[in-house]
Amino acid sequence: MEPLLHQLGQRIIRCAPRTLICRKYTHGNGNGADHPSTGSSHMTPVLLVSRLYQPANLREVGQESRQAGEMTCKSQRLMQQAGLIHPSNPGCYYYLPATVRAMEKLVRLIDQEMQGIGGQKLDMPSLCSAELWRSSERWDLMGKELFRLQDRHGVDYCLGPTHEEAVTTLVAHQASLSYRQLPILLYQITRKFRDEPKPRFGLLRGREFYMKDMYSFDVSEEAARHTYDSVCQAYGRLFSRLGLRCLRVQADAGNIGGTLSHEFQLPADIGEDRLLVCGGCSFAANEETLAPGETDCPRCPAGPLAESKGIEVGHTFYLGAKYSRVFNATFSNQQNRPVVSEMGCYGLGVTRILAAAVEVMSTEEAIRWPGLLAPYQVCVVPPKKGSKGSEEGAAQTEGLVHALQGGLPRLRGEVVLDDRTQMTIGRRLKDAVRLGYPYVVVVGQGAQEETPRFEVICQQTDETMFLSKDQLVDLLGRVETV
Repeated sequence: MEPLLHQLGQRIIRCAPRTLICRKYTHGNGNGADHPSTGSSHMTPVLLVSRLYQPANLREVGQESRQAGEMTCKSQRLMQQAGLIHPSNPGCYYYLPATVRAMEKLVRLIDQEMQGIGGQKLDMPSLCSAELWRSSERWDLMGKELFRLQDRHGVDYCLGPTHEEAVTTLVAHQASLSYRQLPILLYQITRKFRDEPKPRFGLLRGREFYMKDMYSFDVSEEAARHTYDSVCQAYGRLFSRLGLRCLRVQADAGNIGGTLSHEFQLPADIGEDRLLVCGGCSFAANEETLAPGETDCPRCPAGPLAESKGIEVGHTFYLGAKYSRVFNATFSNQQNRPVVSEMGCYGLGVTRILAAAVEVMSTEEAIRWPGLLAPYQVCVVPPKKGSKGSEEGAAQTEGLVHALQGGLPRLRGEVVLDDRTQMTIGRRLKDAVRLGYPYVVVVGQGAQEETPRFEVICQQTDETMFLSKDQLVDLLGRVETV
């Protein structure tokens, strides 16, 4: 069996989504063009860095760009440098393949938590009728943040920033709904639109973004508050799984409405929300919900409230009958009489969570992901082409990649090989560190010892270890994926 790299005597072809195939090719004519061999080909599935679409190419952002306001926060700068996002229109971005992988993982986690409490996933139109929004009186209340448009018949619509009107109308159309079928929890994860006057901070405050919005319908206020608590607990579990410190704070209901509201905030200096947190109990609130100048905790005598800043990544509302009464969303009670449902709504900023996690976890020079969200878990860095021992290193690389891909099912599709062997190990290692792979495995001089050892950099703990292949497989076998 020939070494996997064979001194780059290969060419890459795409055969299936998310999988690239290494196919052996003969060397080309010296100008960079390769030609397929006429003999049988040897194929090994492996993801190659040279084929990953990251067009930014880790470019540096000059000080003049930062001063001009082009890069307004750490997460925006790092994500653009790494080729994870690319600006389109003001407040709008291309989400490039690695970012989409991270977002899909986050969506799977959200699905697990929402479906774990009875949530059912659906998809509602982004184009919302102005008639519905006028019925709820939010057509005017939302003001200029609402993207408005007309079709060719002159009918008014908006691009939905949220879907209370739409989902309540949907449920209202089910005339035979019984109390036995409640609670109903319907949610979607879709693109949303908000005409921000000054979009900034990259994905933290844009005009187009992904959000999870869920809506609950219950038989009574007591039942609705129980549902509310179960959703808040699910949010807590989600952020705990991500390894993110998240505060649940008392909040203003704003133009959504309702009588009870909480925000989920990641403490961060770049945060736009001012929070007041008690050190003696669990009380925390957005400053706008308290009386001006209030400094004492309203729940305990522990002392003054401490001020901090936060990034809002989630928001929950108990709505009562605010929307269900307007749209006549009723159910039949035990006496077979129609009763208006009690509602709640619950949002999570999907793309905002991604950016906020990068913001709070990363260094100034390198991205750090929550382990479960990293686009790829492992990057293998083989020797430089033509270096001493490069052929032996290529053989060790092949065996290692096969062991990880074949022996650890959870890592299939999670291991990438930096095949740019015309570059030094140091240069490729720098790229890998900045991109935030949780584990970087360097096939260096140690791999040529009698008992081969690999340099393993664990980026989330800043540890470097030298492990045998069996030890490395054991370590990576404990990696959790979603």
